[in-house]
Amino acid sequence: MDFLEIAKKRYSVRSYSDRKVEGEKLDKILQAAHIAPTAANLQPVHLIVVQKKDGLEKIGKGANIYGAPLAIIVCADHNKAWVRPFDKKKTSDIDASILTDHMMMEATELGLGSVWVCYFKPDVIRKEFSLPDNLEPINILAIGYPNEAAADPERHSQNRIPIKELVSYEKM
Repeated sequence: MDFLEIAKKRYSVRSYSDRKVEGEKLDKILQAAHIAPTAANLQPVHLIVVQKKDGLEKIGKGANIYGAPLAIIVCADHNKAWVRPFDKKKTSDIDASILTDHMMMEATELGLGSVWVCYFKPDVIRKEFSLPDNLEPINILAIGYPNEAAADPERHSQNRIPIKELVSYEKM
């Protein structure tokens, strides 16, 4: 499958079967995160893999992961982030997002579903997982086997703005 096919196939899954994600598939998802680019290659990200029932229950105190049997808490490490010198913009949240996207695409390639969860209580996640001050939970990636019908891969032509509105070109 080529990249555009994978990207079109990916959708936000909000209902999962209780089937566990195989270790080999999890390893590939984590490898996808590992090779993701980060600003200045500083890799200011830490991932917390949650699969056990008690860990999933801890996440449930602060987020809805829709019954997924696997969740990855994606954290920015503010001690390692590259800072743009002109305006002091830290790129750790951007780097965390790139890793998340790589993992979502690999999960799709492997026949798994995922949903990128940003609607969560960071203070609860921080407390439940005893995160140190330098780690900020940026998002939670829920992963598993979908228990719902797949979204139409061609849906983007109806629910996205036209490319001509998305893109502008420099004037010559």
